[in-house]
Amino acid sequence: MSERSPARDDGLDPLGRLVAERACERVILDVVHCLDLGEPASAAELFTVDGVWEWPAGERRVEGRAALRRYFGGRPESRLSRRVSSNVRVTVRSAETAGATSYLTTFRVDGHRGELVSAGPPVQVGHYTDTFSFDRESGRWLLAHRVLHLAFGGPTPKAPTG
Repeated sequence: MSERSPARDDGLDPLGRLVAERACERVILDVVHCLDLGEPASAAELFTVDGVWEWPAGERRVEGRAALRRYFGGRPESRLSRRVSSNVRVTVRSAETAGATSYLTTFRVDGHRGELVSAGPPVQVGHYTDTFSFDRESGRWLLAHRVLHLAFGGPTPKAPTG
């Protein structure tokens, strides 16, 4: 049985849509890379100037690139984290807007001193809903709004000492 795609009303040709989808997927992956392997504060550059990151269940809302830079850059230096992003589904709405849903699994410990840490259960599992805007000035897709929805969560454990 074949399934037909619904008619597209985004004004893009198939190649343009594919490029936009891939660019938004790359932003999702770049945020994870900045937070885990790069300079965490630099993740703010992947948001629009007035971009928003919110976690309704945690009653957190960070608005604006400068505030996002402070928020992401304020994580403890001894925190070791690895985030897994999967099931990324981007929907292009127009040549300038898109949305996405992606799953997240986060492993992390505080107090890391460079040693190998035994794997424990993830501290967060959930999904993000994202809204993207195409920034004509830079020619890049950027996050305009990211909402974290946790299905499972717990405290960040301390790395073993000794």
